[in-house]
Amino acid sequence: MSIGENPRCEFHALYAAHHGWLHGWLRGKLGDSGDAADLAHDTFLRLLASRRSQLGDRPRALLTHIAKGLLADHWRRRRVERAYQQAIAHLPAPALPPAEEQMLVIEALMRIDAVLARLPAFTREVFLLAQLDGLTLQQIAQRVQAPVITVRRHVRKALLACMEAA
Repeated sequence: MSIGENPRCEFHALYAAHHGWLHGWLRGKLGDSGDAADLAHDTFLRLLASRRSQLGDRPRALLTHIAKGLLADHWRRRRVERAYQQAIAHLPAPALPPAEEQMLVIEALMRIDAVLARLPAFTREVFLLAQLDGLTLQQIAQRVQAPVITVRRHVRKALLACMEAA
């Protein structure tokens, strides 16, 4: 299928032909019609934003490919939201950040999560050992059997990447 002379009409036809199927497929994956509707909509928006002129002869395969990426993002965001909610659950009500601030923190955590996912495994491992486990550079070096200078370089690299993302 191509989007050629009249892209608006052709995109509308694609949406009309496949939206219901995509929504049902996503509902089966998510178990929630509302989230499925949001992701189906976002899938078509992503397709529209890509400005593809050719969709191939299997548009559902392309829609599924896009939707799978959005599903992964959705589940990653839910995981980050749950972790953040657990982290602040012990705070007394007056100390809880306002909802808007919580959303900003979650967005920053999502950006940091994406940065960490792109880092090499060794860099991510030593950074998390330092930040989450509170290990010293010497302790990390012993654990991963690498020189302290190497550990320091990788922790610094990860820290700078996270600071740029936040």
